[in-house]
Amino acid sequence: MKPRIHLTTGMTVLAASMLLLAACGSKEGGPQPPSGGAAPPPPEVDVVTVSTGSVTLTQDLPGRMEAYRTAQVRARVEGIIEKRLFAEGSDVKAGDTLFQIDARNYQTAYASAKADVGVARQTVERYKPLLAAKAVSQQDYDLAEAKLKQSEAALSRAQLDLENTHVPAPIAGRIGRAQVTEGALVGRGEATLLATIEQVDPIYANFTQPGADVLRLQQAFKSGRLKRAGSAQVELVLEDGSVYPQPGKLLFSNLAVDPGTGSMSLRAEFHNPKQELLPGMFARIRFPEGSADNSIRVPQPAVQTGAQGQFVMVVDAEGKAAPRPVKTGGMTGGDFVIAEGLKPGDRVIVNGLQKARPGTPVKPVPWNPPGSVPAPNAPAAPEK
Repeated sequence: MKPRIHLTTGMTVLAASMLLLAACGSKEGGPQPPSGGAAPPPPEVDVVTVSTGSVTLTQDLPGRMEAYRTAQVRARVEGIIEKRLFAEGSDVKAGDTLFQIDARNYQTAYASAKADVGVARQTVERYKPLLAAKAVSQQDYDLAEAKLKQSEAALSRAQLDLENTHVPAPIAGRIGRAQVTEGALVGRGEATLLATIEQVDPIYANFTQPGADVLRLQQAFKSGRLKRAGSAQVELVLEDGSVYPQPGKLLFSNLAVDPGTGSMSLRAEFHNPKQELLPGMFARIRFPEGSADNSIRVPQPAVQTGAQGQFVMVVDAEGKAAPRPVKTGGMTGGDFVIAEGLKPGDRVIVNGLQKARPGTPVKPVPWNPPGSVPAPNAPAAPEK
């Protein structure tokens, strides 16, 4: 037990010596632990400097995509499917043969009808000189001509039935799943559905606008607060929040409000060359409502909502973050239009809000929107 006692005593003496040296160093002006340290630099925040200008008010409304044209491929004659001549989910052209129906019975009927036409035509040709010589009556000649016309009509029907054994694509587009397989009997008693083709370039976007919004816009136009938008172009906002690169055009809006929903139906058309948009896909349609002059806009992330309503964080004249209550008056693209609370020259914080505590100094730098190229060595926003 004695070695353990000596070790403990040695450690105690060492600790006491270190405390004594630290105390002496403090008295003699040696290095001291930092009591508070230097103040950290103010955090950087991205800001926009508010200015007025003309804006186009937009509204985002939910909608769904619909094929430009849809055609159901159906059997027009009765028979057994011999071949399917397309790949499911592929693009087909108008007139392409999609299915082959057993044509043997129709080939026989066509040959018989063609022979009947030949006999009837020969009879008419033989009766012509006999009629002139009064060897046959006019009635016999008329009956022979009527027989020829009936035979020609039967030949046309037989030819059409034979052609319909090759089932063509009525339109160009993307064909879906085949509804029948080889060996299936189709066309008995009804035109059997074989497949469906959808044309998706261009493609429709169907959406609705609340009737109350229509009334609000009409009152704004009458009062002069808004001017009618000069463009019928619309944008498509996809489910992931990105904007579809191809602009669309507004086709029509119903003049009546649906009594069941209280909304008006609208339709827009978009080019879809890469077939990125599919029927049934959900999207938001951003369309222009009107334009207004001398308006202030700020990026959407700058506007926050608290217990007292909407507000933004601004950088005041002392370089400190300060909350500012605002009222929004609509949207213009992805920005809010500010109706009250801001004036030209205000510096609004867009990015770095989590670091901008009210009353604390911040370092404002110009905000570069996502996707833009920042200016090299861009100077900070000027102090007010």
